[in-house]
Amino acid sequence: MNFLYGDKNILRVLDEIEFWKTQENEHTTVIEQIVPDLEPHFMDQLYDFRNLFAQSEGETVKLIETVIRSKGIIDEELTKQIMDFINYVIDESQNFISFLDEMKENSPAVMENPIAQIVINHILRESQYFIGIAQTIIYS
Repeated sequence: MNFLYGDKNILRVLDEIEFWKTQENEHTTVIEQIVPDLEPHFMDQLYDFRNLFAQSEGETVKLIETVIRSKGIIDEELTKQIMDFINYVIDESQNFISFLDEMKENSPAVMENPIAQIVINHILRESQYFIGIAQTIIYS
């Protein structure tokens, strides 16, 4: 994958964010479906993450539209807003990873469901991959 997009790096990372926030949102539903007996406090947290991911996806779309309308002229204020947002969504994914680790370690419903463990490990790796992609793009 080519990470050198020149002045398009901002759009590249925003595209990645939009895709991965959609994925993380869908992953909350997958977990809910494969662990129907998940403890209520974990289910509540899944619901909270689902809402956060949907909000982040919506904010990403707004930022993409703003960048496109700017026709390549991105001032300092917009750059700061985008960088702050990128750091926010990376933190959001890191919090999701921590939550998934906690759920794997402390949820009897997950511990007793080998398929759920495999799927959750896969979801963890995907969120870690997103973080790596986002950091590589913005720090390259």
